[in-house]
Amino acid sequence: MNSNMWIRQIHRWLSIAFTLAVIANIVALTMQVQATWIGLMAFVPLIPLLATGLYLFALPYLGRRSEAQS
Repeated sequence: MNSNMWIRQIHRWLSIAFTLAVIANIVALTMQVQATWIGLMAFVPLIPLLATGLYLFALPYLGRRSEAQS
C-alpha cells in the first residue's frame, strides 16, 4: 500500500474519531455537564485531520505540476 493510501485511511479514521468527539460534546451539553475537556477533546483528531485533508486536497494539483515538468 503506497503512502497516499495510508494517508487516506488515516484521514478516514480521524474523521470518525472527530465525529464521535463532537457527538460526545453534544451529549454532554444536553446533559448540562460542565466538563471543558469534553469540548477540547474534538481538537485532538481535528488538527491531524486538517493536515491530512489539506494534503489530499493539494494532491491532484501536485501531480499535475510534476506531469507538466516531465
